[in-house]
Amino acid sequence: MLSKNKIKNIRALHITKYRKERKLFIVETPKVVSEFLHSSFVVEEIFATHNWLENELSVQEIPINRITEKELHSISALTNANQVLALVQIPDYANIKFNNQELILALDTIQDPGNMGTIIRIADWFGIKKIVCSKESADVYNPKVVQASMGALSRIQIHYTELVPWLSQQDEKTPIYGTLLNGEDIYSQELSQQGIIIIGNESKGINPMVQNMLSHRIRIPSYGNSKMESLNAAIATAIVCAEFKRPKK
Repeated sequence: MLSKNKIKNIRALHITKYRKERKLFIVETPKVVSEFLHSSFVVEEIFATHNWLENELSVQEIPINRITEKELHSISALTNANQVLALVQIPDYANIKFNNQELILALDTIQDPGNMGTIIRIADWFGIKKIVCSKESADVYNPKVVQASMGALSRIQIHYTELVPWLSQQDEKTPIYGTLLNGEDIYSQELSQQGIIIIGNESKGINPMVQNMLSHRIRIPSYGNSKMESLNAAIATAIVCAEFKRPKK
């Protein structure tokens, strides 16, 4: 049986401040927990119902708490709790290394947790292993982001920093692409297989200071008589990544 203090400590991890203090975050549902169990992340503790424990055989060395559905609901960040919740250590990516031979996503103030999680999932799908986020972007260890990423977070290295200084430190030969409404049609551009792709804020786009660092301005053209001003940030990311990764003839 979970004590009131234990429930309080776990629920505190729904809040960014306490996740940072304790360097822990919550992972839920059998599929997503399984992804983290089979990753380089350190799973510190598991809280699971009988149904999950019956089918999971790879957690012998991790402290496990057998709990009821009611107890799981009391600590879950989901509307419908599902069998298992794990406490996972936040990794230290402060010294993450980048090189000119990889394609990197840089997120400029992506604030919606759903968008952030979906973008992480998209990066994983297209084989992008590193993401740089501005400090104003959503916390990737927010339970909503973790869930939206569907386990992809377990395979992506994510680093928070001030984008302008970070971009200024990159090799001057590194192409820096930015998605802008006044950019060049992405389908008419010769895109590099290496470099940095910047995705801007959901409503304001890319910060003007960051725009000054761009070497290539691209846009996704609209077709027909669409009255839409822009695409959802995650959808735009998927289209852009697909074009960068499309085999060139």
